[in-house]
Amino acid sequence: MSKKLKVIAVMPAYNAARTLTKTYRDIPVGTVSEVLVVDDGSRDATVRVARRLGLKVVVHPRNRGYGGNQKTCYTLALSQGADVVVMIHPDYQYDSALTGELVRPILQGRFDIMLGSRIRTRAESAKGGMPLYKYFSNRFLTLLENLVLGQNLSEYHTGFRAYSRQILSRLPFHRYSDDFVFDQQILLGAIAAGARIGEIPVPVRYFPEASSINFRHAAVYGLSILRDLTLHLLTSGKRFLR
Repeated sequence: MSKKLKVIAVMPAYNAARTLTKTYRDIPVGTVSEVLVVDDGSRDATVRVARRLGLKVVVHPRNRGYGGNQKTCYTLALSQGADVVVMIHPDYQYDSALTGELVRPILQGRFDIMLGSRIRTRAESAKGGMPLYKYFSNRFLTLLENLVLGQNLSEYHTGFRAYSRQILSRLPFHRYSDDFVFDQQILLGAIAAGARIGEIPVPVRYFPEASSINFRHAAVYGLSILRDLTLHLLTSGKRFLR
């Protein structure tokens, strides 16, 4: 009998006290072995709420940034024997009820990474509250990334994603950015390593409690992606594998 693979959900949290409980309770029972919350110096009751739910909690004494938070998430999950690590934002922007569908293709050995894509139609994105400038920048950057990276993904910018232990173990993710562009750098490294990447559609949910970067940070994020795509081309992908 083959052993049951261990799935750990990680929640990179920052000021998520109002949405953490809903996000956690929507995860289907039996889908994950455990949930780990890494609090990045929240100024609200995020830690108290997570502990009340009985979740494992690690607290950064100072804010390390979105990428820095993920580094702690993945390091701890791997150290605890995770075969699959699924990242779920605790701000309720992504539908954690779809966690099982997201991780299933990895458990079946068909993919190394799975992404939850919010982009199906422009009307659906608008109905879900995605700002128009974010929709068009998402479309532009995704088109460019597909052309440069030889992929055919519908979205690179989702925060709902799952990774196999094997691919995370191959990537030097501690050397990646502590900022939002970490999400892109880990995909650049994975693609350079030959990872198989799949997608499932997920709903679009923008609302006041959901975390979202402002226009200035979005501009910096976009420029950082252009820089990293250039580095990827100049180094044949090796920049994000060493």
